[in-house]
Amino acid sequence: MESKVNPGEAAPVGGAGEAPVRGGAGGGPGGGKGGDLHLELSDGPGGRRGALMRALRDAVRTGRLAPGTRLPPYRTLAADLGLARNTVAEAYAELVAEGWLTARQGSGTRVADRAEPTHSGRPRRPATSFRPRRPVHDLVQGTPDASAFPRTAWLASARRALAAAPHEAFGPGDPRGRTELRHAVAEYLARARGVRADPARIVVCSGFANALRLLGQVIDGAVAVESYGLGFHRSLLTAAGRDTPVLPIDEHGAQVRELPGSGAAAALLTPAHQFPTGGPLHPARRAALIDWARAEGGVVLEDDYDGEFRYDRQPVGAVQGLDPERVVYIGSVSKSLSPALRLGWMVLPGHLVEAVLERKGERESWASSLEQLTLADFLASGSYDRHVRRMRRMYRRRRDRLVAALAERAPHVRVTGIAAGLHAVLGLPPGTERSVVQAAARRGLAVEGLDLYRHGEATGVPGDGLVVGYGTPPEHAFAGALNALCEALPPPP
Repeated sequence: MESKVNPGEAAPVGGAGEAPVRGGAGGGPGGGKGGDLHLELSDGPGGRRGALMRALRDAVRTGRLAPGTRLPPYRTLAADLGLARNTVAEAYAELVAEGWLTARQGSGTRVADRAEPTHSGRPRRPATSFRPRRPVHDLVQGTPDASAFPRTAWLASARRALAAAPHEAFGPGDPRGRTELRHAVAEYLARARGVRADPARIVVCSGFANALRLLGQVIDGAVAVESYGLGFHRSLLTAAGRDTPVLPIDEHGAQVRELPGSGAAAALLTPAHQFPTGGPLHPARRAALIDWARAEGGVVLEDDYDGEFRYDRQPVGAVQGLDPERVVYIGSVSKSLSPALRLGWMVLPGHLVEAVLERKGERESWASSLEQLTLADFLASGSYDRHVRRMRRMYRRRRDRLVAALAERAPHVRVTGIAAGLHAVLGLPPGTERSVVQAAARRGLAVEGLDLYRHGEATGVPGDGLVVGYGTPPEHAFAGALNALCEALPPPP
């Protein structure tokens, strides 16, 4: 008897109560050892063999079995479908002869590379139409050099963390975050950033945006923001129902004297390195900021987005150290390691901890426990410090190369914000910002204008400029990016 499958019924392979498919080693897209295969055998000419061939052709034709997909050995498929082995073997052989499948010793039977699906009645578009055009050179701020991620050291930490992880680390866990990471972060921040961090007041989050979403739901009132900053951050606060009154900025940072009349309950600032214009908040203004928070019961949200990267003198300490009960310190590894890790933290005043945890929820908005354990080991082992020191040297060299190239080829362009961080601001002649960004794009260079970061309600005459992220390109591409930048800049007046 050839078949135990009724015509027209689905024949799933490896379903509940059945033996798993035992495919050969390896496998292409969608296939491999132990891969399941779902086929529908229907009535028609050719008996069971014909039904199997039609089902396989249909699966390939529609794209359900992609080119290169490895099929189960004929003995396995015969057993799972309830067919005779010869029936499946003959069907495979005939489909190989027709060009639907290929068969090679040691590689098994696979869907042929040229057996692409057809789309009846719909013209096919070339594959390139689905690919977004990428710039040749990238000087957009916001990301570190992805090629410099410390893979070997991170892998070593991951292995140690996984080997030492307690069983409960693979359960739901604590919404505050892994205790190992909170203790490691507390030690690091106290040592490197001057933060007075109690592990019980640290809440691990999946990056700065996640932290700001939570805080926007907890704070009751408007949140003052700097006149230049990320529009995305402002949009998160607006989505939470918070008004965002504007604090003007100058060469000394945010003008915090405007806070008492703003009606704000909180202020979001970048005190260590104002984003994107550069420069730390002046010491007198740091003190005035804390005085306002104490007098008005306000809260300072301190975005320490690149505090580790300062080149010409020691990093500016965190404002949080002046008053941990009035400042929420927010940090992440997005600039120091990689934005792909999605790991950050909040060091909260005592009165905000429970409210933030309640908003976070018991199972939502969590970062991966395994990555938290890995980062805890990475910090505790000293690998993080070594990586930051290495990147600080590399980024300083890039900054110096940028400044030198501009001094030689565009001395009329003023460079600011270069004492720290991964970006610089290039001042441009009035009215030229948009044309320079367009000229850069024609040269395959992605770079952003300063106006992109200006608050819509900011007052005063905006200055033209470029925000140049010198940390983004890999080392081998930096010279080409600098050349494209210099070519796009306007000539001397």
